[in-house]
Amino acid sequence: MAQNFKRYKERNIGTSAVTLFTSNSNDTIVGISLANVHSSAINVSVFINDGSNDFYLLKTAPIPTGSQLQVLDGGAKYNVQSGDILKVQSDTASSVDAWVSAVDDIST
Repeated sequence: MAQNFKRYKERNIGTSAVTLFTSNSNDTIVGISLANVHSSAINVSVFINDGSNDFYLLKTAPIPTGSQLQVLDGGAKYNVQSGDILKVQSDTASSVDAWVSAVDDIST
């Protein structure tokens, strides 16, 4: 069975949490990359909201100027269910670009 790979991206994320991905089925997040596009170091948070609570994957993690952070590495994955929402937030306005890779509609 073929897999349906998807990408989700957002530029210049700032101090308000931005939705990058909302699961519409049983999905798997296979990559999250965050790049600091600001002129100074920033702190970023990444979390999944399940409709009631925020579950942090990163909380105020530092990214130096001109650097990037791989939230998932070493083959790690996050399995999400319908309605789960992946969000990113920075402590600095217009400071982070985000890229998410996911597999849509994993068989149950």
